[in-house]
Amino acid sequence: MVLYHSEVDNCLLIYASATLLYGGTILYRAKKNRVEKAIPFLLGILLLFALEILCFATLRSYLGLSLFSLACLIFCIYTPTQAMLPVDRKAVLITGSDSGIGHELAKYLDHLGFTVFATVLNDKGPGAETLRKTCSERLSILRMDVTNSAQIKDVYLEVKRKLQNEDLWGVINNAGIMGYTADGELLPMRSYKQCMDVNFFGPVELSKTFLPLLRKSKGRLINISSLAGGIPMPRFAAYGASKAALSMFSGVMRQELSKWGIKVVAIHPSAFRTGIQGNPELWNKEEQNLLDNLTPDVKKDYGEDYIHSMKTMLIHIPSFSASDFSPVLYDVTHALLAVHPHGLYTPGKNAYKFLLLFCYSPLWFYDFFMSKCMSPPSIPSALRVTETKSKN
Repeated sequence: MVLYHSEVDNCLLIYASATLLYGGTILYRAKKNRVEKAIPFLLGILLLFALEILCFATLRSYLGLSLFSLACLIFCIYTPTQAMLPVDRKAVLITGSDSGIGHELAKYLDHLGFTVFATVLNDKGPGAETLRKTCSERLSILRMDVTNSAQIKDVYLEVKRKLQNEDLWGVINNAGIMGYTADGELLPMRSYKQCMDVNFFGPVELSKTFLPLLRKSKGRLINISSLAGGIPMPRFAAYGASKAALSMFSGVMRQELSKWGIKVVAIHPSAFRTGIQGNPELWNKEEQNLLDNLTPDVKKDYGEDYIHSMKTMLIHIPSFSASDFSPVLYDVTHALLAVHPHGLYTPGKNAYKFLLLFCYSPLWFYDFFMSKCMSPPSIPSALRVTETKSKN
């Protein structure tokens, strides 16, 4: 069929209008239902775009427009939707609410209408005082160290007493430490044990303690892991290993607890400005502890200048960390209220991209990429000597 210019222009205008109408509807549904990261959804968008070009280039008629409209309609109908549960009479327990993600979560969930039990290390500290001033009377502040079994039991009894007619709907294991960042060979065993105690054994014990309440409510167990718990990252041997253990625990519990109606979720945030990296006073103390525990040959091979350079990464963490916590807050809320929550959320800039790169690219390419992204400011002393000799 031969179309005149006016007919082509009209057809093009109709195609453009249909694209805006269907595209806007699809993107709105995607944003509302939190499916913007789903690979099948993105592939569907690309296929629709290719179909539109094909229909216009080959058919150039209302038949082509009809086929394209039908495809968009089918895609809209079958785009995954997520029914959300009401907040009414739902109570959640959040660990590590002194600062960072736990602190922001406590305020945000209280604002949404949840009954919040926020555990803190220091119930007289600035974080606890801020929660008291800014949150409603529904929020309770409870002192707890996740490595202290007696305190976990006390909090369990207190939560059970305060629940009255409500059920505990969610347990959010957020409390965590990062420790000092350095090559795995340099880190003392104390750093590994401390990270495992706080980031893994603590959440496991707390989960086991509160699971009877979650079985009763058929609620949610949410573990805040880390991007470092999903992909290997240089100088995060202790922290990454503990978070990887927590992620694996989440996956196993997700399978085992499904028969009880409990949904288990792992959250892998990228870098957020939480202050988890500590402060210069703490870094100096950890660095001295590291130096005191090194054998003479290891200290000689690495060199003290290389060891001192490890602090550079800690100093620069805030510069590439996001100050807006909303991606984490939205994902945790979705994990709490969606009828069918995802098993894994990756809030934050580039978190999903790094995970895809690790899962689908050759390891040599991933290792090369990470060496460029996270290369240390200097190289070990023994390697510098070897490099100088080879040049000579």
